[in-house]
Amino acid sequence: MKNLLACVLALIICAAANSALASPISVDGYFKGIKLCGKVRVVNAFADIKVQVVDAFPDLKVLRVSSFPDKIGEWEFVRHGEDFTIQFVDAFPDIKIKFVDAFPGL
Repeated sequence: MKNLLACVLALIICAAANSALASPISVDGYFKGIKLCGKVRVVNAFADIKVQVVDAFPDLKVLRVSSFPDKIGEWEFVRHGEDFTIQFVDAFPDIKIKFVDAFPGL
């Protein structure tokens, strides 16, 4: 009986760990149908994606570029003509990002 209880407890812990580690971003770089590269506009409300900037364990590594944001994680910040909008938040983000100087992506 103790072995059965230990096995069930281990399965519950493993399932909780896997769900906590699952990224909201698909393996091909999409979040809810939005490809995470391109021209990005920062807004204060009603954003397509709520983003939290972190130093460790990001969902996406972001490289700021000034032109041709073609690869996942390459973002060009613009005032208009955006591909999607983001809002920076301190809590309850849709995704977590880290700004990098090289090697953007997942």
